[in-house]
Amino acid sequence: MRSSTLQPLNHPSFSVLSKRFHELQQELATMLIPKDDRKKIHEYLFREGVLVAKKDFNLPKHGDIDTKNLFVIKAMQSLTSRGFVKTQFSWQYYYYTLTPEGLDYLREWLHLPAEVVPATHIKQQRSHAPPRGMMGGEERERRPRAPREGGYRRREEGGKEGGAPGEFAPSFRGGFGRGRGAPAAPQ
Repeated sequence: MRSSTLQPLNHPSFSVLSKRFHELQQELATMLIPKDDRKKIHEYLFREGVLVAKKDFNLPKHGDIDTKNLFVIKAMQSLTSRGFVKTQFSWQYYYYTLTPEGLDYLREWLHLPAEVVPATHIKQQRSHAPPRGMMGGEERERRPRAPREGGYRRREEGGKEGGAPGEFAPSFRGGFGRGRGAPAAPQ
């Protein structure tokens, strides 16, 4: 009885299918990226701190890196799964941002000193002068403004003109707007 259940496993077509299934499983499990291409991707990511890739697996070349777009997406997927990159997907584009752990990992992988940081971590020098009110030195004189005719008036200039009459008391009853309203309160 036992030998009859094992017999189909010894069939030649089963061994061919089994071997092919194993090969397919290996293809799906790992993406082999040439080391030069992986290095280009990691160098670009470290230099910029961010990376954008269009969701097009058949694109022959990435827009910024001289390698296949598929290699870029898969390399970033690998870094994302290890927590080195944060991924945001919007409008058919992947947006990748390097995390502090990823920064340390790439610095070690690329053999770079601690002084070298990505472009997104460099604070830019502000070359413009501070706003006039923030200078702290001379205060400019404030001139009183002439009263305006007609338009906007400040409260202290005039009485309470143009508002609702003093006896106006709005009441809100059910039946208007959305829904049926709350049931009447017992009196």
